[in-house]
Amino acid sequence: MCLLSNMVLLSNSFQDLDIGLLKVIYDNRISSLDPTFIVFTDTAGIFAFGFPILALIISIFNNNEALRHNAFRVFVPVAISAIIANILKYAIDLPRPYEIYPFIEKLGVGGSPSFPSGHTADAFAFAVGLAFLFPKWFIVIPSLFWAILIGYSRMVLGVHFPSDVLAGAIIGTICTAIYYWIVERRKIRNQATISNELIAN
Repeated sequence: MCLLSNMVLLSNSFQDLDIGLLKVIYDNRISSLDPTFIVFTDTAGIFAFGFPILALIISIFNNNEALRHNAFRVFVPVAISAIIANILKYAIDLPRPYEIYPFIEKLGVGGSPSFPSGHTADAFAFAVGLAFLFPKWFIVIPSLFWAILIGYSRMVLGVHFPSDVLAGAIIGTICTAIYYWIVERRKIRNQATISNELIAN
């Protein structure tokens, strides 16, 4: 019973921290930038899915195997991340901030359950994928900064709690990191197989 009471208190404390942090972010936003963030937040799906699909289409028409390979390496973890995020959304089924707290106004898109943030998961899966694929500072820094701004936009628009955004960032990052770890292990294994065959011959 004591353990249950402590868990309830911990849960309530976490919820208070979550809404408290959101209120600080929401109340201190620059209202004149709301229209910009309303447009900007939708770039998550446009970039995360649109760019690799466009690259894939171009690779097919140009018969560019390298571009096709890179397009898949970006698209696959984004798709996996989106599937996991959506499964968790409906399994956990938590309400959006504006549905609970009257002082939070819905300024952007968001109608499905709140946790985790799908936009943020898409953005981080895409940004981390680019970072793995093109590990140059002029690609890594802008792409990660863009992903962070996507998460921030979900909060200033009143459609996600900080915990939603954090969970989305973690899901997107982990899905991409695991995918690239598997790809690299497979590449090393294939290279070892080729080397062994050359030695045997």
